[in-house]
Amino acid sequence: MSVTLVTGAAGHLGANLVRALLREGRRVRALVRSDARALEGLELELVHGDVTAPDTLTPAMRHVDVVFHLAGLITLRGDDDERATAVNVDGVRHVARAALDAGVRRFIHFSSVEAEDTASDGEPTPTGHERPSSPFGAYGRSKAQGDAVVASFVARGLPAITLRPSGVLGPFDFKPSLMGRFLIGLHQRRFPVLVAGAFDWVDARDVTETAVRAERAGQIGERYLVTGTWASLTELARAAGEVAGFHPPTRVVPSWLARLGAHLIEAGSAIVGAEPLWTPGALARVAGGAPFDGARARAELGHRARPLRETLRDAYAWYRSVGMLPAPSDHRDDAHDDL
Repeated sequence: MSVTLVTGAAGHLGANLVRALLREGRRVRALVRSDARALEGLELELVHGDVTAPDTLTPAMRHVDVVFHLAGLITLRGDDDERATAVNVDGVRHVARAALDAGVRRFIHFSSVEAEDTASDGEPTPTGHERPSSPFGAYGRSKAQGDAVVASFVARGLPAITLRPSGVLGPFDFKPSLMGRFLIGLHQRRFPVLVAGAFDWVDARDVTETAVRAERAGQIGERYLVTGTWASLTELARAAGEVAGFHPPTRVVPSWLARLGAHLIEAGSAIVGAEPLWTPGALARVAGGAPFDGARARAELGHRARPLRETLRDAYAWYRSVGMLPAPSDHRDDAHDDL
């Protein structure tokens, strides 16, 4: 049986993708750097490696038919170019080269909507426009550059398809992700206010199911936006409170005001080595964005996004099931006793 390799298999999307592949009866090889909690108890081949260390990739590619490349660094720090480039650009190059040398049948590269351009007039631009000088920080820049690397390998014969998911939510978020930390923080009432702005939110399960279909139906060299529901942070928090039984913040501050404090948060986080949830770049993103056009993924890959409330309900149920949040009987607001 041929082997399907998943890099970044222990991350949020990786944990969901591995489970989707196993349900199909696939032989999965999971490449992880260190933390493999998300894969415990699964019937797969676990290999340790690092996309920034090319020598570790050659053995991982043996007998591999399909590669799903998910390993990446998500950072909200605007000036985190060195780390982001090492993983999201050079790491992509290393994996793509190893896959090309191995002669894989398909290479599915996971990028981000942060690699997508957005016109200054607020209208979304066509899919596939990189913005290497992204005003939204190192992450967007590195993802756009990583996509360009993939395109260069397509020109050399790599049968690659690129997916650009939006803001990912949902279960099997073991670490948890930055958005997972936000949802947990909302539940624990860590945020006294919300910030004005909106973004697109997509279920991790919908992204990974579309990725599996992209292997079979995607056009080589194409880039697909994989989107869900466009909603403001206020709407997201309100829906989260309704499905999980807590009162979200009701005060909303303008993004320009929040940005003043975000500079201090970003600087303090850099000193202690933590990843901040709110940075000037992140706030600029939710304040100045416009809905993304995911029509191509819907038409060509059959992408379908479940309702946002369903995603939030399942995410909170999963966080509770693994002890990241208390059970409903231990934390429940009177206003939501009927939930």
